Amino acid sequence: MTGGGSATVARTDNRGGVSVDAHLYLLTTMALFGSAFASSKVVVGHLPHQVAAVLRFGGGAVILLLITLAISRRGTGTFSWRDALRAGAVGLLGVFGYNVFFFWGLSLAPSIDGSVIVPVLSPVITTAVMLVVSRERPSSSRLTGLLLGLGGAVVFFLGAGVAIDSRRLTGDLVYLAGAVAWAAYSITSKRVLNRMDPLRATTSGTVVGALALAVFAAPSVGDADWSAVPGHVWVNVVYLAVGPTAVAYLFYYRGLRAVSPTTATVMMFSSPLFGITCSVAFLGESFHALQVVGALIMLVGALLAVGGQFVRRDPPAAEQVPDRAGVASEDESRDRTGQG
Repeated sequence: MTGGGSATVARTDNRGGVSVDAHLYLLTTMALFGSAFASSKVVVGHLPHQVAAVLRFGGGAVILLLITLAISRRGTGTFSWRDALRAGAVGLLGVFGYNVFFFWGLSLAPSIDGSVIVPVLSPVITTAVMLVVSRERPSSSRLTGLLLGLGGAVVFFLGAGVAIDSRRLTGDLVYLAGAVAWAAYSITSKRVLNRMDPLRATTSGTVVGALALAVFAAPSVGDADWSAVPGHVWVNVVYLAVGPTAVAYLFYYRGLRAVSPTTATVMMFSSPLFGITCSVAFLGESFHALQVVGALIMLVGALLAVGGQFVRRDPPAAEQVPDRAGVASEDESRDRTGQG
């Protein structure tokens, strides 16, 4: 069940629209997520990528556990263990699944590639999945956006230079797998949020995901040269645990609670700006010319795919339902398209 504080997570206007608070939560999250690409690249440069993932999310899990325990002592909210387990299962997608690909991609390709591929393609993938599982069909603009997103991705991947830099291309494909994992996380976590307050949902998911990452990274711990890790790397580890992990995942859950998965992923379009800025300023990374073209095509396609309208399919006469169910179905449709 939902905690006492979660009911007032976000304010809505008199028309019942999505609150400004929810969008601010998501914008802050995207700034932190964007900075995580360059910061994580620094850590991966000195430690195995599996170990880097554990340090980030192990630290984030500890921070979230401490916060959750402190609030629980005040008797704020209730929850069931079944809901906690569901949140943990979602964490296997958003924490374990996504970050296995995220840190693996960082070990192969520049962080600037990931800062574009993940936040731009994730909304396209989310929209495509919502079309498949819903009773709605896309408008022509939405279908065009999906095709442009796919075409832009192909141009971006080929722009890495298959013959010249196959390692970078492989890393970009790994980033794509991460985008798929994140889209699945955004969709499935929406149901979890209907039952739990954001803090407990975030904590459960992060703890379970961090434990899975620890098991996955165990064989690589001995490969790390701990004595050679410089101080600035540890500063980045602390930053990653606090900012892009504990704070960002909590804010993402809070924002996602008030908006649809598609609307939440729209906010990811701001993440590349932060990611590219950090990668260029701190790491001196750059794109190939063809990748810039592909990135722009992907962005236009994503905007069309997410911003286009759904067209409601009329169900067969045999499937007509009473008015109350119809109202509920209409509300659910608005929630999926971000128009509620």
